[in-house]
Amino acid sequence: MSVLFGVIVGLALGLTGGGGSIFAVPLLIYGLGVAPHSAVAISLGAVAITAAFGAAEGLARSIVERRAALIIAVAGMLSAPLGVMLGARLSESVVMAAFAVLMLGVASRMAWRARAAPQESSVVRARVAPEAASDASTVCRYSRDGRLRLNAPCSAALGVAGLVVGVLSGLFGVGGGFLIVPALMLITEMGIHRAVATSLAVITFIGLSGLGSAVVAGREIDWTLTGLFVLGGVLGMAAGRLLARYLAGATLQSVFALAMAAIAVGMLVQTLVLA
Repeated sequence: MSVLFGVIVGLALGLTGGGGSIFAVPLLIYGLGVAPHSAVAISLGAVAITAAFGAAEGLARSIVERRAALIIAVAGMLSAPLGVMLGARLSESVVMAAFAVLMLGVASRMAWRARAAPQESSVVRARVAPEAASDASTVCRYSRDGRLRLNAPCSAALGVAGLVVGVLSGLFGVGGGFLIVPALMLITEMGIHRAVATSLAVITFIGLSGLGSAVVAGREIDWTLTGLFVLGGVLGMAAGRLLARYLAGATLQSVFALAMAAIAVGMLVQTLVLA
């Protein structure tokens, strides 16, 4: 079952390009019976390694904005331990309720974007990444040679985004692609293709930082289960990237959003009503 649930997470991440990893914690807790705090730690490691394979594809296609990814990743790696520490101070019921609310927010945004910008839902089908036009209203702008101008305001904005993502990752065990992708597109006017690939690279480093912090904090981790979950995630990611050429689209995004919302409601009922 560990491998199967890992496949589900990897498949969701590969098909959606971001946000799919949020299924990891609920599957670990309610599907495999893992304690919430341990599930967060396992999720961080599984999501990080799974995202690494997606990032490797983006690097091979030269669509990862490496310098922007480095700034966000460093900031996120610094703040992820804070999220782990905060999670240790909160009760498991509070963390789960907050996580369910986060899932509802992600599901709402995913459903809205599937309707408002259906072309973004098919991003993982694309083999070529067109550059976004420079916009004078954005914090980060591209120069004529296609390089991102990393001035002080641009670097600061990317750093703040990384700090927020790091805290959420450490606290909830999520990859943060649902926040990184829109942040990159807002701050830099980056195209959706490049934003997704860059997001996967960032998730890799932030997730590993959060996992390391969880280990240092003494979180109980079943490494055999973790290894099987990671194996499934990698297999799912590979399958998702292949199937995305045929399946990715607004309808699939809407289905994922509905599934995410249903799981979130179930978690709230379990945590606030049945507990």
